[in-house]
Amino acid sequence: MSTPPRPTLFVTGAAAGIGRAVAERFLRAGWFVGACDVDEVGLASLRQSGGADRCIALRLDVSSASDWRAALAVFERATGGRLDVLFNNAGVAVTQPFEDADLERHHRLIDINLKGVINGCHLAFPLLSRTPDSRVINMCSASALYGQPELGTYSASKAAVRSLTEALDIEWRRHGIRVVDVLPLFVNTAMVANEVSRMKTVATLGVRLGPDDVADAVWRLATSRAAGLPVHTLVGWQTKLFARLATLSPDFMNRLVTARMAGY
Repeated sequence: MSTPPRPTLFVTGAAAGIGRAVAERFLRAGWFVGACDVDEVGLASLRQSGGADRCIALRLDVSSASDWRAALAVFERATGGRLDVLFNNAGVAVTQPFEDADLERHHRLIDINLKGVINGCHLAFPLLSRTPDSRVINMCSASALYGQPELGTYSASKAAVRSLTEALDIEWRRHGIRVVDVLPLFVNTAMVANEVSRMKTVATLGVRLGPDDVADAVWRLATSRAAGLPVHTLVGWQTKLFARLATLSPDFMNRLVTARMAGY
């Protein structure tokens, strides 16, 4: 009897933080992982710990279509053309009053957080469409629920990812592909520690999630029945509470609460 093919994951931003936690979670479960990042040192350590027979490390700047094509070509050869789950995770933040941050930083954020997801979905589609019951899981954020002061461009990029997820999940069901996302609040990663933690909102709410919390949510979305998957998965009780309040409260109240938490 032949051995069933090993399921496969392609994950961006895999060298550290949420991306690494997801890669490690799937590796422990026996999946083959294509781990992608611009941090080649971090990727090398992940590949070493994961095993060369189960993990390939691919340098990928998600804003570059040519990088995507090259990385996916290597992944396709390694997996025989199978792509079960694409996890679009790579992202950056700009945490400053909007006018104080260099315009180039705003543009770079959009290139990574939004164009990177568009690149990945578009260029991975042939592999996804040839793999039965495939999924795209996009890294979104609780900041997509209401625009966050001093995190405006980041919030905008995640709101766009949320909308793209909704649209593609409708379009691609005819191809047998589910497209979903995860929305955590603040997660204990280097991005939050080095960039986002300067916000008053972080001091107000605290950082109550770790990368493994998000990895567990991604795992459930990857392995549960496709028909029962929610389009949006809220990670953590704070995110669920704020999402619920946003649907019940009038807009002026949502605006007021957001402003007060941010110190405005």
